[in-house]
Amino acid sequence: EMSETAYILHHATPRSLVLMDEVGRGTSTYDGMALAWSLCSYLMDHNRAMVLFATHYFELTQLAERYPNIKNMHVSADYIQGSLVFLYKIKPGATSKSYGIQVAKLAGVPTSVLKEAKKKLQDLQALPSVTLQADLFSSPLETDTPEEPPAYILQMVNTITDIDLDTISPREAWELLSQLQSTLSLHEKTEA
Repeated sequence: EMSETAYILHHATPRSLVLMDEVGRGTSTYDGMALAWSLCSYLMDHNRAMVLFATHYFELTQLAERYPNIKNMHVSADYIQGSLVFLYKIKPGATSKSYGIQVAKLAGVPTSVLKEAKKKLQDLQALPSVTLQADLFSSPLETDTPEEPPAYILQMVNTITDIDLDTISPREAWELLSQLQSTLSLHEKTEA
């Protein structure tokens, strides 16, 4: 991987299209992240090539603040009935979440492994001295604020919450569900 990377860095030009996938993954987290960061910077500063750089290092999304010609993109995913579903849409910006354990579940990793991984992740996140994927390249963010759901989702949640299940008829419930599905479908089409 590094021999190919070195070749790219020595030979890419502003007329080159460079495709890089998970550079630095074969080493420690910090080594890999530092290499990936430096490679991206070098390609921007020296080669000025058109680059598609796929990575799991979230910290690299900060390069877009340093280089105006870098654009972050992510594959959209959502939870539907408790399961991860990839929506097959490329959206602008960085992803807001990692789905490693959920992807392992989709791949068929045994349940006992998934349970242990979830527990280990919770243990690591609970340690104040450990920051997963620590930001080595700028000052840490003070807090991560969760993304506010769109207004139509909040309205749908309020509508569902306000239902008096003891008094609603089956026909009224069906009509309400149909209305909610139409609202959701309309917004999905406008977001596509």
